[in-house]
Amino acid sequence: MSIEKERTRKFFESAHGMKLSAGFYVLLLGLVTTVTFCTAKQIDSDGFHRGCKLEGLHPFLIVTYKNITISVDKITVPHGERVTVRCRELGKYKLVGDPLLHCRNASWSGKLPSCTPTTAISNYTGVTIIGNIYVWKRNEILFHLIFLLSLIVRGETEDVPPTIVFGLPAGSAAVEPSGALAVYPGSILHLECLFARKLGNPEWTWTSTFRQYLTGWAIAARERDWKYRLSIYYAKTQDSGVYTCSTPRGLSNSIRVHVVDVQCPVLNLPKPPLIGKIEGARMGHGATFECPIGFKLEGAAGITCQYNGKWSAEIPRCETIVCPPIDKFDDTRLQLLEYNNTFGRRAVFACMWGHRLLGSQSIECQGDGSWSGSTPSCEEIICPTPSIPKSGRIIEQTNRHNSGRKQHQTRMYKVGALVRFACVPGHQLLGEASVICTENGTWSHPPPVCKVRCPYPGDPPHGRIAPLKFWYKPGDNIQVTCSPGYVTPLEPVRKPTCRENGIWSAPPPPCRSYKDV
Repeated sequence: MSIEKERTRKFFESAHGMKLSAGFYVLLLGLVTTVTFCTAKQIDSDGFHRGCKLEGLHPFLIVTYKNITISVDKITVPHGERVTVRCRELGKYKLVGDPLLHCRNASWSGKLPSCTPTTAISNYTGVTIIGNIYVWKRNEILFHLIFLLSLIVRGETEDVPPTIVFGLPAGSAAVEPSGALAVYPGSILHLECLFARKLGNPEWTWTSTFRQYLTGWAIAARERDWKYRLSIYYAKTQDSGVYTCSTPRGLSNSIRVHVVDVQCPVLNLPKPPLIGKIEGARMGHGATFECPIGFKLEGAAGITCQYNGKWSAEIPRCETIVCPPIDKFDDTRLQLLEYNNTFGRRAVFACMWGHRLLGSQSIECQGDGSWSGSTPSCEEIICPTPSIPKSGRIIEQTNRHNSGRKQHQTRMYKVGALVRFACVPGHQLLGEASVICTENGTWSHPPPVCKVRCPYPGDPPHGRIAPLKFWYKPGDNIQVTCSPGYVTPLEPVRKPTCRENGIWSAPPPPCRSYKDV
């Protein structure tokens, strides 16, 4: 077995007072990672003392160094310094070991203590049973899962210390780094020992000799079967001491009570825009803060007056909610028409002429400091290829930005492109002879049509044709009226008729002088 594995095994056996069988130890190896508390080293060659390493902390241990809770998993404490250790939830876990550790030349004064779960944790609040598998609601409960497994192996699932919780009908209190409960003088404190009444009566004992304390089962119907209470009314300094609840089987849990008059610096009402509600400046009192719409809170929303007479955090401040700046675009064709990146304001976009917007035209700065949408982009507007009318053709395709250059080769019709139509001979163009590509991607007019027509043939010399039109439909006839002194040929002549192919059946008859007849 490796040194690290042996260390893990010894730690578990020491913490829970049991020997592990080979099979159960294999199970634990799948659940536990190696925990290292400190590495002992000798004095450096230059004579300086080394610090102590603290790592692999139990998930329910809180370690305080110089009144600061250690939040990292690995830290080195200088020689001569000390750390204070307590369990995360006062009374719900029993600390096993010395709460005060001194660093002496890379060695701790004792081994790191552990937290043993009590009745409220192991019996009914933390675990869900699925078949024969225990599934914890939080990943960090691994060590307590191991503890429960050890109880199952020993057949002692009920042999756990009682839980102690506290209530303050009046006054205030705070938890010290050592795990003691600091109580403000004059407070009313109830210590509740959680134990099933059907298993017998627990017993309260205390180290203070100042007075006797009322103990007994809670009176309320919903509490009297599991809360065994000790009450301290109008706490005084002399009430300080250790209060222990012991079960009929001899299992116990304790809370150290420290009655102390602690005042924090008085907090003044915050200046706008910060909004605050201050309970007071005594130990355990708190203050809550919030910001109005359009601002975000920078700092803690709530602070508490601690055991050491200091507030748990600085007074927060309100910062104007500002969204990320929009000052550069990947798309150079995009333009900003309106821009303000503070809360509730917006950015309005547009594209260069001849382009359309892809995305929202405007986005708003939201309360979480983000924009309501992404920055849009632009795409060039292209009109579809126009339809060429039957018996017609496109005679010119130009774009205002192309200096009259023809585009029929690229077949790209951008905004402003001009297309002209014409009909083959014998046809009349009905509709617009030219259309323009507009900014909505459509043509200004529908394509024209070419209809079969005969053109105006022109008046013969010294005569006029009737009826006078620019275009004549198939089947239309014309006749000629000559000027005075002129006549058409005397022999019968068929009137010129417009045929289906758009060509006259004959030219208009000529007008001749009387002298020539």
